[in-house]
Amino acid sequence: MNGISQSAASQLIQHLERRLGVELFDRSKRPLALTAAGRLYHEACRDILRRYEQMEAELEALQSEGGGSVRLACIYSIGLSEMARHTAEFQKLRPKARVQLEYLRPDRIYEAVRQDQTDLGILSYPAAGKELQVTPWRQEPMVLVVNPSHRLAGRAEVEPAELAGERFISFDEDLAIRKALDRFLRDCGVAVERGLEFDNIQMIKEAVAAGSGISILPQQTVAEEVERKRLVTSVLRGAELSRPVGILYRKGKKLSPTAKAFVEFLRGKGD
Repeated sequence: MNGISQSAASQLIQHLERRLGVELFDRSKRPLALTAAGRLYHEACRDILRRYEQMEAELEALQSEGGGSVRLACIYSIGLSEMARHTAEFQKLRPKARVQLEYLRPDRIYEAVRQDQTDLGILSYPAAGKELQVTPWRQEPMVLVVNPSHRLAGRAEVEPAELAGERFISFDEDLAIRKALDRFLRDCGVAVERGLEFDNIQMIKEAVAAGSGISILPQQTVAEEVERKRLVTSVLRGAELSRPVGILYRKGKKLSPTAKAFVEFLRGKGD
C-alpha cells in the first residue's frame, strides 16, 4: 500500500523499537498484535498526523479563493453514471480547485477513508463507525428492471408477488444492497430463482438487457438504458424501496475548504 517491501518495513520497525527502547508488537501472537507501548505510540502518531492535516487545511484556507484539492473515492454505479459530470461542474465553478476521482468497491472505500488515502467516500448504505462519519446525501428510488420482451415489460406498476419464480439477477452476497434486496423479497414473501450474481450494477444491467433475468436497481442508474429502450422499468406497488447514498469521511479529520465546498455542492445535487 505504501510502496515498502515487507523486509524493509520489518527493519524499520526493529530500528524504531531499538531507538524507543520498547517492543511495539507482541510477536508471540498471530496475527501480530500491538503491545501497550505499541498502542500508545500508534495513537500518538495518529494525533500528530491529524494535527498536520489541520495545519495543511488552514494553510490552504489562507491561499487564494477557490484553490486547493479534494480526493474522492466513489462506487462504480454512481461514479460512472454521474460523478464525473458533477466533478467537472464543480471545477467550472471553482477553476482553481482540483478533484481527484477514483472508482472503488465499497469495502475499498471504507479502507481508503480509514487510511487517509482519500478525503471523501461516496457509497450506498454507508455505515458510520468508531473512525468513520457519514453525511446523508440522497435516497434513490429502486425499481423493477426487465428486458423489453419480458412479460412484465410495459407495466407502470407491478405487484411484488408477481416476481415469484422469476430468475433474479443479483449482487454478490457480501454487498449491503444485496442484503437489503434479500430482506425486501423475504418481507414480501416472494421466492425468486437465484440467477447470476455480480459485484456492480453495470454487469447486472447487461445481464438483464441480454434476457438472463430480472432485477431491482436504483432508478437513476438505469435512466440511460431506459431512454435507449434497452431496459424497461416498473414501480413496485406498495413498496417504499430506496437506496441510501452518503458521503463518508474520517472522524477527527479536518476537511480542507475545497473538500467542504465539494460536500456542500453535492448536497445541493442530492434531490
